[in-house]
Amino acid sequence: MPLKFFTLIAFLASLAFGCQAKKVTPTVTPTNTPSVVITKDSVAERMLLYQRNNGGWPQPGGNAIDYSKTLSETLKATLKSEKNKLDACIDDRATTTEIKTLFSTYKKTNNPEYLKAAENGVKYLLTAQNPAGGWGQFFPDTSSYRKHITYNDNAMIDVMWVMKYASEGTNDFETIDKTLVSQAKMAVEKGVNCILKTQFVQNGKLTAWCAQHDRVTLKPAKARAFELPSISGNESVGICTFLMSINNPSAEIKKAVNAAADWMESVKIVGIKVENITDPNQPSGKDRVVVSDPNSTLWARFYDLETNKPFFVGRDSIAKPTLAEIENERRVGYAYYGTWPAKFLSTDYPAWVSKWGK
Repeated sequence: MPLKFFTLIAFLASLAFGCQAKKVTPTVTPTNTPSVVITKDSVAERMLLYQRNNGGWPQPGGNAIDYSKTLSETLKATLKSEKNKLDACIDDRATTTEIKTLFSTYKKTNNPEYLKAAENGVKYLLTAQNPAGGWGQFFPDTSSYRKHITYNDNAMIDVMWVMKYASEGTNDFETIDKTLVSQAKMAVEKGVNCILKTQFVQNGKLTAWCAQHDRVTLKPAKARAFELPSISGNESVGICTFLMSINNPSAEIKKAVNAAADWMESVKIVGIKVENITDPNQPSGKDRVVVSDPNSTLWARFYDLETNKPFFVGRDSIAKPTLAEIENERRVGYAYYGTWPAKFLSTDYPAWVSKWGK
């Protein structure tokens, strides 16, 4: 067979082998994970500006901050210069509102600054808890009544809800730093213990709570001139509502809630209602009066510690038996009567008893 033929065969064989050797399986490139989109929220940005360096938020001028308002450059500069002020508080939901809002906003924006600010707020509250397990209206400011354990306007209970959410990772708190979870759980336990210890005992019988309690003696305490030591027909409801949120409540918690419910039922005032009227003879041009109404049931804000009788106090700090006896400015400017326990007694408490028993 001619040499050229063998050469041709060899060439073709090598060519086929080379093509086979170079055959490559295509590489499948995995789909890349989409990058996280970080956005900003105008309300959250304002909250960052108002937050103090200790983690809490103030209540400038004694009023809740309106975060819907656009901030001027001058105010922004002022807020940045005030970062070290020690005026943070929990009054009127200050600090607790911001913490909850920032956790929720972080989930929508993925902005780490919001998560960091919310966690710093939780750290502030953990630091502010006093040895008795309660929270004062302000921290670290302990002047005057600001140091008292403050149930007034649900201040401490607002903090307790934040700690509960943090300890459980619920209500948008799922992303909280895990090192804070156990601390929050302990804070809840200490807070519940404080609540149980501050429930007022009247002639050997458990009743309800005062709006403020001394942080050392745990006894009912005075706050502003028109807020004398008393049993509260308002704040006691928020306290019970929190206690009823606890799963598998202890015998002590059941005893506390049952006693408070009995007390609220015993002090209800049937047959009157409060009306707001126009009265040009009054300094404010209006008035708030009590009138008869057989279909109405109310509770007083303040009840005497010994007699359970309602009383009313103006800026002179003298207790009066009727609303009409205090000055017009306080009559129309403060809630001395309300229906606070109504839903608790008619719906929430019976449902709780049905679930957990007495």
